[in-house]
Amino acid sequence: MVNQRVRVFVKGKVQGVFFRQALKVKAKQNNVFGWVKNLIDGRVEAVLEGDEENVNNLVEWCHGGPANARVEDVEIRNEKFTNEFSEFEVKY
Repeated sequence: MVNQRVRVFVKGKVQGVFFRQALKVKAKQNNVFGWVKNLIDGRVEAVLEGDEENVNNLVEWCHGGPANARVEDVEIRNEKFTNEFSEFEVKY
């Protein structure tokens, strides 16, 4: 098992469509930890940590998001795995 950490920025119609809450549900289903929050510029930012395959599943999900979202672009930054999270939270 290889652990991975990524920071994801999702651009498009991703605020006000339950993107953060849906990502939290998907993270729990995939045993991925970290957080997600809305940014002032209209994007959603998330930090995802966990098994590489599970993190990649979430990143793939971010390209579509929940039903009412319209994702235009996903920026992915690989970061050093820190194992600092014990849950997945929505930041406000």
